[in-house]
Parts: sequence; C-alpha cells; structure tokens
Amino acid sequence: MAFTSPNPHFTPTHFLYFLLLLTSSLPFTLSINITTLLSPFPDLSDFTSLLSAAIFSDLSLRSSLTLLAVPNPFLSSTSDLTRHLSPSSRADVLRYHVLLEYLSPSDLARIPPSGKLVTTLYQTTGRATNDFGSVNLTRDPTTGIVSVRSPATFSPSNATVLGLVKTLPYNVSIFSVNSLLVPYGFDLMASETRPPLGLNITKALIDGHNFNVAASMLAASGVVEEFEADEGGAGITLFVPTDTAFSDLPANVRLQSLPADKKSVVLKFHVLHSYYPLGSLESIVNPVQPTLATELVGAGSYTLNISRNNGTVSINTGIVQASVTQTVFDQKPVAIFGVSKVLLPKEIFGSSPAVTSRPGTPISGWAETPDSAPSPDNSMSGQEFSSPPGFKEIKSEGAAFTGLWRLGVASCCIGLYVMV
Repeated sequence: MAFTSPNPHFTPTHFLYFLLLLTSSLPFTLSINITTLLSPFPDLSDFTSLLSAAIFSDLSLRSSLTLLAVPNPFLSSTSDLTRHLSPSSRADVLRYHVLLEYLSPSDLARIPPSGKLVTTLYQTTGRATNDFGSVNLTRDPTTGIVSVRSPATFSPSNATVLGLVKTLPYNVSIFSVNSLLVPYGFDLMASETRPPLGLNITKALIDGHNFNVAASMLAASGVVEEFEADEGGAGITLFVPTDTAFSDLPANVRLQSLPADKKSVVLKFHVLHSYYPLGSLESIVNPVQPTLATELVGAGSYTLNISRNNGTVSINTGIVQASVTQTVFDQKPVAIFGVSKVLLPKEIFGSSPAVTSRPGTPISGWAETPDSAPSPDNSMSGQEFSSPPGFKEIKSEGAAFTGLWRLGVASCCIGLYVMV
C-alpha cells in the first residue's frame, strides 16, 4: 500500500531531507572566557588577573555558573595574604568564588531566610571537608541584603553581595562582593601565624633510605621546589616509590626517556594537595582523589583511588595497584609515604603494552579507576541565541554518541526511502 502524505506540500522526500539535515548538526556547548567578560570593568582588574592566572582552564570548561568577584578596594586588604599562598592554594581560594549554578538577580531575591546551599568549584576538587566547599546564601527579608558564608557554623569568612556586574541569561552571572571568601578549615593565614616547616623533601627521602631514585628524579626535574612551596595552606601528601619499585618497572617503561613536561606530570601524579596522615588515609571518605597533576591538566584526570585493603592503604591508578609500605615523614602540613610501586597514570601509560605484559609478572585484579571530580550537569537552556563575546563553540564530549545517533537516523531514512 502506498504511503500518502496528509499534506501534499510535505512529501516523504521532504521528510527525508529534513532528517538528513538534522544529522548534519553538531551539538555544542558554550565555554566561558572569563577574561573577556570582565575586561570592561577596571575595578575588577586585580581579581580578573588572579582568575586568569590560576583557574582560567577550569572556567573555560563550564557553561553555567555564578561568579562572586571582589573589587580592587576590597581585595587590596588581603593581597599580601594571597601573594604568600602557593599557586595551588591560591587557586582553591578562587575556586570558592565560582558557584556551579546560574543565579539571576531575581533568583537572589527569592532566596528564603533559611538560606540556599550552592556548590562551588572548590567542592569538586575533593579537598573540601564534607560540604564545606559550598557556600550558604541568605537574604535579609527586611533589607534585601544577600550574604554569602560558609555552611560551617563558626566560620569567620563571609561577604555581602554589592550588586550585579554582568549577566548572560541562563549561563553566567557576575556579582561583586565586599570581601574575599575563604573556605572553612583553609589556613589562609598560615604564612603569617605559623613558621614555615622548611622541609627539604630530597634530604628527607635520602635519610629515609631506599628512596634514592625518587630523590634524584625530584631534584633533577625541579618540581621538588614546587612541592615545598605547597607546604603552606592545605599542605601536601607525597607517595614515593621505593628503589625496588623503580627496578621492578617493565622494561619498556622508561621514565627517564619521557619529555620533561610528561615526566613532571608523572611526578606530580604522586602528590595530593592536602595533608593526610596515615589514619586519615585509612578512613578517607572520598576514595577518588585529585593530584597535583589534576590541577595542571584539568578536573577528572590523573586521579588516584585510595582505599583500605586487608589492613593496608591501597592506591589504584587504573593500571597499577600499589600499597603504602612505610611512613617516611609525617609532620603537619607534610606527609610522605613509601609505596610499593611507581604510580603510572593511565593517561600516559594506559595504552602501553609494557604495563600489561611484563614477563613473569601477571597483572590481575586491577580495577578501572572511576571518574573523579563530580561536576553538575551544566546543560544549556533551550533558548537559542548567537554566541556573545567571551564565548566560543566547542565540540561536545558526546561525539561518540552523536555518531551512533546519526547512524540510527540514517538507517531510518534509508528504510523510509525504500518504502517510498
């Protein structure tokens, strides 16, 4: 029986062309260029410079957020403190000013007196305790003033929203606030109130014995100075392979032959940007932990899965499973632990046959590391508009899914054409 279109002006052939046109479109998201958005506002120039230097790449991956920007006069009172922080600690303070939710002025006007808890970019790093990487927004029903504070009851850090700076509906809002926000438990005053530890990490490893290879690599790469700078703020935890771990590497894994930038990433992959004594590692709440390499490359990559296994702390990279063998050094804010294997990131060594086929050393029971740094789904609104300044089109990470969808639609088109 022939197919008859109810509309003589819309034939099955037209429908076929319509479906093919649909398959040619690529889904896209909008990424944020925060420097471009803030450049017209000279009163925010200092804050803009800090953002651009510390977390520009983090922001460029987001399509929906609210930024709490600190004007120059209010930032100057804390500029000495921010300069004393290590780059990674400074980045975490700035991440605390990025709310992972678009909030318009009308949204702020509807905040109940009890407040609204909003996740920040800092919470996604995994370094915040409980939900202290979030902020609590409250509105005084009498004055209409909106305040921003930590959900921790006795946190001294809080700020008042001064006004709207810029908004791109459903994607970006920028509000000015009258104070720098500091996450609860984050020691912004560490360099002022606590004498620096001044730990020489290389010497500590040599004194610990059986860590000579690691000490040599750290010293030669220059990253040890960065590690020592990170002793302030949240502190650091290092997992250092023993000399035996290096000698047990498969023959085709030549760390010394890696380019300097990749070798640096591998070394940073052994470091957490938080102080964890052994007891904290054994009872860690979030097993998937970002490393210093995560901060260098981007959220969700170069993470370690840390768990307690048969009475020991186990560390899984996705292709290597190691265990903590000894405590080399533990004095807040630095913890150094010896580990039984070199922690090879799957992002660099995942496709290397050397990691999976060492003669006489069968590899079994290695679980894939789950994705890290949970981030909310920042999908775009259905409203269509041309890309405003400060945005760019980027391909969706769902390209593989798009290909399958195209194939399915194409098959339907072919079937329809045959029927016609």
